[in-house]
Amino acid sequence: MIHGSDILTVGLLVALEAMLSADNALVMAVIVLGLPRAQQKKALRQGLVGAFGFRIVATLLAVSLIRLAWVKLLGGLYLLYLAYAHFFGRGEAGERRAPKKAEPMFGLSAYWATVARVEVINLMFSIDSILVAVAVSRVPWVVITGGILGIIAMRVIAAQLLRLIERYPPLVDGAFIIIAWVGIDLALEYLHEISYVGIEIPNRVSLLVIILIFAASYLYARAKGPVPHAADPLEKKATELLAEE
Repeated sequence: MIHGSDILTVGLLVALEAMLSADNALVMAVIVLGLPRAQQKKALRQGLVGAFGFRIVATLLAVSLIRLAWVKLLGGLYLLYLAYAHFFGRGEAGERRAPKKAEPMFGLSAYWATVARVEVINLMFSIDSILVAVAVSRVPWVVITGGILGIIAMRVIAAQLLRLIERYPPLVDGAFIIIAWVGIDLALEYLHEISYVGIEIPNRVSLLVIILIFAASYLYARAKGPVPHAADPLEKKATELLAEE
C-alpha cells in the first residue's frame, strides 16, 4: 500500500538528489572534455545510462545492509564527515575540476575508459544520497524512485540547476545540513539498538525536520538574494555541454 508519507519522501529525495548532483554533473562533464568534441556528448550520455543500473543495484544493497547496526554507525559517521568537509573543509574546487586528456586505461580505449570513469564517479558521488534515502525510508521502491527521478531531473535541467545553486549557495548548504541531520539520526539509531541511549527519533519527526531545513534554506537564500558568480572558462564549457544534452 502506498502511503502519503511515501510520496512526500520521494519528493524530498528528488529535491535533495537534484541539489547534491548538480555540481557533481559539472565534474562529470569536465571529465568528458578530455575527449574530442564529437565524442563528448555521447560519452557523457553513455556513462550516465550505465550509472543508472549501478545506482539501482547499490540502492537495493544499501536497503538490505542499512538494517545492520554497524552499517548505521558507519553510514552516520560518513554523512557527518561529508557535512563537516562541506562547511569546514579546505581545498580548491579548481583542482578537482582540472581537465585531463582522455587516455586508454585497463585495456580500454580512451573513449570507453572515459565512459567508465563517468560511471564510477557517478556511483561514488551518489553514496551520500543513497545513505540519506535508505535512512529516511526502508521501502525499496521509495528510495529507488526518489533517486532515479532525482537523477533524471538533474540531467534534464542540469545547466539551470548549476546556475541556481551558484546564485543561491544556501540551497546547497541546506542540503548538507540535511545530510548532517540524517547522520545524527543514523548514529542515534545505532546507539538505541545497542541500548546505549533511550532516544529513538520517529520517522515522521525526521521527515518533518528535513522539510523544515529545506524551507529554511530556501527562505534564507531568497532573503539573502543572488550571489554574483563569474564562471571560469572550464566551468563554462562544462555547463554548455550539459545544456546541450
